[in-house]
Amino acid sequence: MKRIFDIVIAFGLLILLSIPMIAIALVVRTTSKGSSIHLSKRIGKEGVIFQMPKFRSMYVITPEVSTHELKNSDQCITPVGRTIRKFSLDELPQLYSILKGDMSLVGPRPALYNQYELNILRTNNGVDKILPGVTGWAQVNGRDELSIVEKVELDTEYLNRQSFQFDMKIIFMTILQIFKFRGILH
Repeated sequence: MKRIFDIVIAFGLLILLSIPMIAIALVVRTTSKGSSIHLSKRIGKEGVIFQMPKFRSMYVITPEVSTHELKNSDQCITPVGRTIRKFSLDELPQLYSILKGDMSLVGPRPALYNQYELNILRTNNGVDKILPGVTGWAQVNGRDELSIVEKVELDTEYLNRQSFQFDMKIIFMTILQIFKFRGILH
């Protein structure tokens, strides 16, 4: 049921948002050097590494680490990047990852391949057994403001509480937070 829901919603959103996504890609491409899409190595279900697409919001020379680990992160984000991150538009290409089966709409956010502590804690708590999501319980409860331990606690809670109703609650809370810009660094 969850997989069918993911496919239907992702496909529908890709059709509905295709023109805005093309516009975003063009703006990103024409306002800074590099591709419009950044492929980020992420950890998926059962520790499998996959390439997660995002609209590029940072300069090409930026090291691939989580945002809170960047020194002078303000200088790494492109002017357009700041806006697309504010509204979480940089995440839209992940709809493709949902169709491909690497991600779900809701689940723990996929960690970078080099976030070793986060990945180890998730594996120890069984969180690695579920598909990562575009949004998740930790996302709507603090996002970038959470410590690694707090994220894993919330990811584990999601693992234990999974249901269609809980996913709907998380999706609704995500939509509200996008317009409040809560918990988004830069």
